[in-house]
Amino acid sequence: MIRLEALTKSYGRFTAVQPLDLEIGSGELFGFLGPNGAGKTTTIRMIVGVLRPTAGRVLVAGHDVFAEPREAKRRIGYIPDRPYLYEKLSGAEFLRFVGGLWGRDGREAERRADQLLDLFELARWKDTLIESYSQGMRQKILISSALVHSPEVIVVDEPMIGLDPKGARLIKDLLRTFVAHGGTVFLSTHTLAIAEALCDRIAILHEGRIRAIGTMDELRREAAAGTAGLEDVFLRLTHGENVAELVAALRQSQ
Repeated sequence: MIRLEALTKSYGRFTAVQPLDLEIGSGELFGFLGPNGAGKTTTIRMIVGVLRPTAGRVLVAGHDVFAEPREAKRRIGYIPDRPYLYEKLSGAEFLRFVGGLWGRDGREAERRADQLLDLFELARWKDTLIESYSQGMRQKILISSALVHSPEVIVVDEPMIGLDPKGARLIKDLLRTFVAHGGTVFLSTHTLAIAEALCDRIAILHEGRIRAIGTMDELRREAAAGTAGLEDVFLRLTHGENVAELVAALRQSQ
């Protein structure tokens, strides 16, 4: 469903993302992790067509994101880490606007918007301007806008920002249900417990390159980490054994 072919991004002499080859299938929840500055958000922005790569290409459902932007992008629901919302629109107006961008208007679009507003418990505020929404409500309306056109792929960067435990659980359940019905999720997060609990496979990016990729068991073997959790595996793969051992020692001393 998502295919990256030698995807590269450079800024002058600095290469933020080294040639990256990756394939993610339908029905897969894929985690994309890495330290700050590893190239995660740059990669995500290239996948969704916000940032043009220096080289290589991105295919979504067989469509090149830059050669066939409309065909590719209408299959993607994007949840960025720094959302922009039209604050002078109400929640319902915003969902209708986004649906209309992708040719979803009329009765079907209204039904879909109402379903999402009910799901995220925003129906009471559907006619309230977004400028008065709390941070959690803004995140929910953003996620709703990524789903309103019934995408085949969800690309999400830090999905739980501003959500209370109930909202966070709802998003987890929604993502798993989405992939259970054949959708594809590309998830980036610093909350390693979420990635470990949700993802079928995980790639760990370090200095613009994929350091390791696979299931949790495969990552543990790569890191020689025994039965360790994702946090220890991540530290071993990105910072070496010394950091992982230091963290373990600190835990034992508490």
